[in-house]
Amino acid sequence: MARVVFLHPDLGIGGAERLVVDAAVALKSQGCSVQIWTAHYDPKHCFSETRDPDLPVVCAGDWLPTSVFGYLHALCAYLRMIYVAFYLVFLSGVEYDVIFCDQVSVCIPVLRLSRHRKKVLFYCHFPDQLLTQRKSALKKLYRAPIDWMEERTTGMADMILVNSQFTAGVFRETFCSLNRVQPDVLYPSLNTNAFDQMSTEAQGLQGLLPEGVTHLFLSLNRYERKKNLGLALEALAVLRCSLTPAQRAGVHLVVAGGYDDRVTENVQHYNELTELAEQLHLRDCVTFMRSPSDSVKVVLLQTATAVLYTPSREHFGIVPVEAMYCSCPVIAVNSGGPLESIADEETGFLCEPTAEAFSKAMERLIRDARLRRDMGQAGRRRVEERFSLQAFSNQLYGYIVQLSK
Repeated sequence: MARVVFLHPDLGIGGAERLVVDAAVALKSQGCSVQIWTAHYDPKHCFSETRDPDLPVVCAGDWLPTSVFGYLHALCAYLRMIYVAFYLVFLSGVEYDVIFCDQVSVCIPVLRLSRHRKKVLFYCHFPDQLLTQRKSALKKLYRAPIDWMEERTTGMADMILVNSQFTAGVFRETFCSLNRVQPDVLYPSLNTNAFDQMSTEAQGLQGLLPEGVTHLFLSLNRYERKKNLGLALEALAVLRCSLTPAQRAGVHLVVAGGYDDRVTENVQHYNELTELAEQLHLRDCVTFMRSPSDSVKVVLLQTATAVLYTPSREHFGIVPVEAMYCSCPVIAVNSGGPLESIADEETGFLCEPTAEAFSKAMERLIRDARLRRDMGQAGRRRVEERFSLQAFSNQLYGYIVQLSK
């Protein structure tokens, strides 16, 4: 029985956290002994599986700062993960065979200090250095050693996995010194059993939405500027211009996603979006939800006419897969991971990132009930064939066995 420890910076409710939790559940179902170690864990702001006593979560180093006066976020994240790795290796007494770490690779050299060398699997969601802007010379100077450290320490892993062919290409372009490394693609999966269970437990959306909604559109992403959530609001504004007053009355948009009061950008961007809704005169036809529960999210997906997935060059994006399993068509930007998860004109639409393109796709789904149904059914089949937890579990377990030898 392989003993696997997961190292993750912050066990919140984003796509990276969803993958880590699903990976832990998958390996546990294969008979592995599993623990998750993290620098921050709030049982009230997490995926429900992490509250299962049979899936131990260990939090270490949460007393360390996440920023210094609102700056140096990357450096603080590095220091927190180094501490978690140091605590695991030298102070915990935990025995393990394989370490699965993601997002922050700087902890890998610390893991190498273990008295008995352990194998390290690094899952690259996307190169961290591409996720930040560096407009000033000072920011470039600050990021230079961090970027160098990311590339150097990533190459120290025994195995590297990525979440899509798109990310594999970006990995090769970004980490030039790692041209000898050929990362394997392990697509994120969907724990369909959990979705089915939540479907039976869901109570509906009574009291959350106004009455008379006939066409619900859903934007489901963290409150971060890079997710381009304003595009969903702008598309709704354009769509309303092409509908009759009666049709407009039944159209509603829900903007829902991960929100953390500790994250300044979450707070700022939420306020920016509510102000944008006011400017576009959408106050009465948009509902904002912050960190909805898993069961509410499932009901939203099952009820929606379509999901509006607005990020460009998204690494993979689990939301389209979740939507398709709930028989909900997806309207997404035609770049990045959605090119691999969505079948254009079959399970949804891949569009240019403009309000006009998104609104045209939304209008097609409003006017054609048969198209909505056919796309929903095709999406469900696509998830069951390509993104099942069983396929993900078997592939990941094979990597763990390979590393354990």
